[in-house]
Order: sequence, then C-alpha cells, then structure tokens
Amino acid sequence: MVFQDSDLYKWMETVAFSLQWDRDHEWEKIFDEVVSLIEDAQEEDGYLNTYFSVNHPDKKWTNLKDDHELYCAGHLMEAAVAYYDATGKTRIIDLVSHLVDHIASVLGKQKGQKAGYPGHPEIELALMKLYRITEDQKYIDLCQFFIEERGKRNPSHYFDIELEKRGGGVKKSSNRNYDYYQAHLPVREQKTAEGHSVRATYLYSGMVDLANELKDKELLDVCRVLWENTVNKRMYVTGGIGSSSHEERFTVDYDLPNDRAYTETCAAIALIMWAHRMVQIEADHKYTDVLERALYNGGALSGISLDGKGGYFYVNPLEVWPHTANCRHDMRTVKPTRQKWFGCACCPPNIARLLASLGQYIYSANDSEVYVHLFIGGEASFKIDKQSIRLTQNSNYPPWEGRTKLTIDLERPATFTVSPRLPGWCRNVQILINGEIKDVPVDKGYAKIKREWQNNDTIELLFDMPVEIVRSHPEVRVNAGKVALQRGPILYCLEEVDNGANLQDLRLKTNQSFVVEYENGLLNGVTVIKGKAAATDKDAIEDKLYTTFTYPEVEKEIKAIPYYAWSNRGENEMTVWIREK
Repeated sequence: MVFQDSDLYKWMETVAFSLQWDRDHEWEKIFDEVVSLIEDAQEEDGYLNTYFSVNHPDKKWTNLKDDHELYCAGHLMEAAVAYYDATGKTRIIDLVSHLVDHIASVLGKQKGQKAGYPGHPEIELALMKLYRITEDQKYIDLCQFFIEERGKRNPSHYFDIELEKRGGGVKKSSNRNYDYYQAHLPVREQKTAEGHSVRATYLYSGMVDLANELKDKELLDVCRVLWENTVNKRMYVTGGIGSSSHEERFTVDYDLPNDRAYTETCAAIALIMWAHRMVQIEADHKYTDVLERALYNGGALSGISLDGKGGYFYVNPLEVWPHTANCRHDMRTVKPTRQKWFGCACCPPNIARLLASLGQYIYSANDSEVYVHLFIGGEASFKIDKQSIRLTQNSNYPPWEGRTKLTIDLERPATFTVSPRLPGWCRNVQILINGEIKDVPVDKGYAKIKREWQNNDTIELLFDMPVEIVRSHPEVRVNAGKVALQRGPILYCLEEVDNGANLQDLRLKTNQSFVVEYENGLLNGVTVIKGKAAATDKDAIEDKLYTTFTYPEVEKEIKAIPYYAWSNRGENEMTVWIREK
C-alpha cells in the first residue's frame, strides 16, 4: 500500500503535462483541489506520507531500505515541477519545499541526523528538477548527499545500522543483496548495471543530472561506463532491461532469456529518461537510438493495449507460450494477455506520464542550435537570435514511412543550426533543403545544417527503410542460431494468430526478399512484413517423443507484426527471435 501516494502523484504529473499543451481549466481546478487535500495531509513539520501518518507514525524514516517514503516524495516533486511549468502556480512548490526542509533536517551528515538514502532511488532526479526551476541550493545539496552517501560504509553499511536500530539484530556488512539497491559500492566505484532495473536507471538519471550541474567529469564518466554495460551487454533487442523476475533485476552480461524476460514497463520508461539526459550532455545519436528503441518497442508502447485503456503489461517478454505462462500465478510475471490492473500499479500511471510528456523528448535547443531527436509530427517554438522560431514537423516517419519534413517559421532571417538525428539503424539518408539534395556535415550522428534561414524554409529527411536481419552477440546463448526482423526502429514478432502454433518450429530464410505491406484494418493500421519460412511437415510427424527419423519440411508463408502491437487479438503464442534457415 505504500505505493498509493506515488501512483497518485504520477497521475498528477500526467495531468500537469497535459495542461502544458492544453490549458483545460476543469482539470486545473481538479488538480488544485487535490493539492488542497495533500496540504491537509501534510504534517506541521513538513512530513508527508499518508501510509505512515495514518498507520505507523512511530516508524517514519526507520526503514529507508525497504519503505518508499523518499520514493513517494520524489514523485510528488516531479508532479509539482510539471504543474509549475504548466501554470506558473507556486503553491505546490511551497508544499514540496516544506517537505524537503523536513527531509533535510532528518537525513544528512550532521550530528543527530541519519546518514541514510533511499532504497528505491527516484527522489534524486526529482530534486534536480526542483533545483533547475528554483536555483535553491538545498535541492542540489540533498541530491548530492543521497548519491554520494550511497553504498558507503562508515564504518558499517547504513542499511545494517537501521536494521539494528529496528531491533533486527546485527548483520555483518557485506555485498550480499545490496546490489539490488545499487548500494553494494559507492556510486563512483560502480562499473556494471546491477540490481532492480527501475531503481538503477532512476539512480543513473539523477547521477547524470547532478554530474552535469556540478560539471563533475568523474561522475559523468561513471554514467558512461554504466551506460555502455547496460546497452551493450544487458539490454534486449526491444530496448527492454531487467532479465530476471527474481528481484526484477539485471543479472550478468549476456543473460537475456526471452520467455522469462522481465523487462518491466517502468524500466523501459526509466531507460528513456536516462537516455534523454545522456544526449543532453553529449549530442550523440547512440543515446537517442536507444531512447527510440525503448519508446517504440520494449515496454513503453508494448506496455499498454492499443485502445489505451484495455490492459497493461508489467512484464514484456520476447517469447510467450500461453500453456506455460498461465502456470505462473504472480500477475507481474510473464502473461500472455495484458492485465486490467496490478496490486503494485506503478506501470499504468508511468505510461500515462510518459505519453503526456512526450514533447520534451523530441527537441532540445540552445542559443544557436536546435536538435531534432525524434521524428514525431507537431509544432515547437524556440528562442534564437532574440526572436521566436517555430518548427513544424510533418511526419509519417517510422514506423511506416521513412520521410519527415521540417518547416521553419520566423519573423526575420536568422543564422542558426538545425541538427536532425540520423538514426544508427539507417544506412542511407537523403537531406533536402528547400527541395534540393544537400551534403551536410555530420557529428556523432547529428546532421549540422547551419545557414541563414528564411521564413518557410524546409528540411526533408528521406530514410532508407529495408527489412533488416538482426543477430545477437554470440554470447547471448538463448539466441544462438536465431534472428529477428527489424524495419526502421521497429522490432517485429510472430504471433500464432497469423502463423499457426509452435512458432519455434519455423526456420526463417534470411536471404529472401521480404514483402512490406501496410494493413489499414489490422491493429489500428500497421505495416507488416511477409516472407517465407520452413516448417516441419506435420503430416509426417510420428506419435513419438524422440526419433532418429529426419522429418521433411514444407514451405510456409509467415507474417510479422510490430512487437508493440502483440497480444491485442486474444491469447496466443508470440516470439521475436526466429530460428534461421
């Protein structure tokens, strides 16, 4: 039940993001009423967590490792910042400021304080958001304390100290279990992504924010090392992370089972947040490529049904055989269909706030340059050369067509750089300026188009989007001899409803010419990939479990759909990885 506060705060943040682009005064009124309720729940000293205020007022701040007081506080802070950005109202900022003052009076390194930090990171990135809008040093100081204190032994591990104070006995300080909380080592000594995948990526996001603000090169280098380990050794092809249902965690390099993939929806969203921060530090398409992969595939879009309300995935596997999936009774383990809700309902509101905040991931800008990170239709305005520059994007860019057009609106000519991303998955991009193909310099996967822009100038990007065959690193044991299909940033899968049962029997011919078709009436309109595969001739199969007989093959037509759209047509088999012929 400790999650109830945080789930409310995520929904509040979703409303606040929505108000940034649609100032619906009815929703604003509802939000203000909720703020009033929260004010009534806040205690005089600033403490705010309804579970402990009502049920265990004597246990506040006694179990930072397992309780979620700081986690809930962090989500309230994020909602406060989003609402302030949308409305300019400071009432909720004052509320969370009072809460932070209370936290800082209890936790810290001064005499009488507890040198503790959250077992579930999240408040770190929220504090940095507060610092950016207020420039109040107390926020960055508290964030820095939580990050720098994590994993230290002074001389004992803090989680051992609080356990002893709760009467749990003395426990030897050791690394056992602390990697789950990313508290096995001080953060500056960590080199691999460990433990609970959502906690890890929230922490890394806060670390990037802090390193950027403090110009801390050492801490930023730690973030880079952790990034490379995550995406090159511990990430699924869909962009999902967290390979084990046990502790919802990372395991070891290249351990990426498909049918037991945990790949929590919240983890994909946290990876998107981390990637977004990395590309703000260093404009390199390798970060945005991962952001896009996680957004369009494993956990973000796949985590919610196509109708937007019919069900959710907590877990996003890459292979499902319903007969075994239904034997697992925990609603958060692999399921062949989306669930209406969860006892731990962190994922549904997380998806909602991601979609509502999508605009912040598309562009970024400074005084002389506009970056186009994602190709999604809409409008955005920037302040350059003392005037407002509006950029309109018209796009049916991936997943369906490799074309997007940017139109620049401005009052007077101005010289600046427009830097659209050239995705790593695309081998050939044509850039047209006002209809003429141009060669432009490229830096780390971003085209650098600098010129004096006139009103109504256009940039068109034409992306080559053939069907690609994807193979795993040879140390990913479960994918030996298998391939996946990709077109643009979209990963594809096979479903039983299109291809029949026993998908693992199919052997894909990779040297064929695939057919790409848009099917308007399928899954709200998707582009499918059609091809040929070999399958065992069912008429020749003996009723024996084992045989020395070589079964003949037959050719079979296959159809692959985008992975994000699977499990929208009832319970059936699904696989991303297909045996190669």
